[in-house]
Amino acid sequence: MNMRACLEMIQRPLALILMLALTACANVGGSGVDLNSLFSALKNVKQAVKPADQQEEEQIGYATAATLLGAAKPINDPAVQEYVNKVGLWVALQSDRPNLPWHFAVVDSNDIDAFAVPGGYVFITRGLLLHMRSEAELAGALGHEISHVVLKQQLKALQQAAQLNLLGAAAQFELQQHGQNTQLFNNVANATRNLYSKGLDKQDEFEADRMGVVLAARAGYDPYGLLAVLQTLETVDPKSNGMQLLLATHPAPAARVALLSAEMQAGHMDRYGRQVEGTRRYQQMIKTLVSTSTRR
Repeated sequence: MNMRACLEMIQRPLALILMLALTACANVGGSGVDLNSLFSALKNVKQAVKPADQQEEEQIGYATAATLLGAAKPINDPAVQEYVNKVGLWVALQSDRPNLPWHFAVVDSNDIDAFAVPGGYVFITRGLLLHMRSEAELAGALGHEISHVVLKQQLKALQQAAQLNLLGAAAQFELQQHGQNTQLFNNVANATRNLYSKGLDKQDEFEADRMGVVLAARAGYDPYGLLAVLQTLETVDPKSNGMQLLLATHPAPAARVALLSAEMQAGHMDRYGRQVEGTRRYQQMIKTLVSTSTRR
């Protein structure tokens, strides 16, 4: 095969996989090749390339959530969990994907962070809740994470990572002949650890900020809640332990504030500035959260 033909194949992902597989066959002289493994590899690669349907998204989300919760457990406070779920679900219902099985949880961590998982799982840390002052701020932060799910940003990143894993497997015939769900869980678990330690693309974060503000406003909250959260985070020492994960996975708060402020001004969001803040309700919840934290 000449170089030009090879380059044409490389331009097509599935053709590249076939080329790698056939090359591997040639290298072993046509003997001892496990064709079942080859066909299984190609089938799984095809599955990884195509967009996931909602059932597959929920499977990936389950595997991802299980991986993340292995490192940080939800807090043992039903009242706080119920409060955050009510606010989160109401904001999620304003999105373009209201029928996802949405779940929200407060994670027992001092880190200042929040993260979303495909299929409708959203987590927020105790550390971040303690830096907020109102329900509108909570709605804005959850709206940001809900937007990641609605836009399928983590799903696409995880699927891309799983696809790359399968590319290598296709070339080496190393895919094991076990159930698809087990393989999916293992691939997603590996991709999850990488994604949630490095974060999404900056443009994904900025897009989620913009959509999160809109969702909060649709839910009847003051849309400036998310901006207020980001402004508070600007004042936190970036060298503090609580900020390390957030800064490793998100653009700097100052950059987000600058872009979001400009977007909100251009979008005339001032007209929604008198909507619900929910400061009293939030402060009552925080008292419960602080009480729970002191008993740990």
